[in-house]
Amino acid sequence: MNDIIFTVLSIAVIAAVTWLCRLAAFMIFGGKREIPKTVTYLGRVLPPAIMVILVFYCLRSVDFTSRPWGLAEIVSVAFAAVLQWKKGNAILTTIAATALYMALIRTIL
Repeated sequence: MNDIIFTVLSIAVIAAVTWLCRLAAFMIFGGKREIPKTVTYLGRVLPPAIMVILVFYCLRSVDFTSRPWGLAEIVSVAFAAVLQWKKGNAILTTIAATALYMALIRTIL
């Protein structure tokens, strides 16, 4: 099979499976049926929990014992936390904190 045809078919299958998984949630919980309390609870607590895990995962290999002592990472995480708290816009926070981190690692080191 041609590589281009295989690639296009693979993308089509992946897109269809993704679409069907999302459609299944609406078919199960759609209409007049009430969303279970467990699903509502998980929808409320999992996003912040996952963000905390991602922060720790990103900081796992930072060396705080030698120069520059993780200064770029600490400043960027603090900036992201304050910006998210003040603005509440995850996309703005992600872009701004990433830009600050990139600027800091090029100037502090």
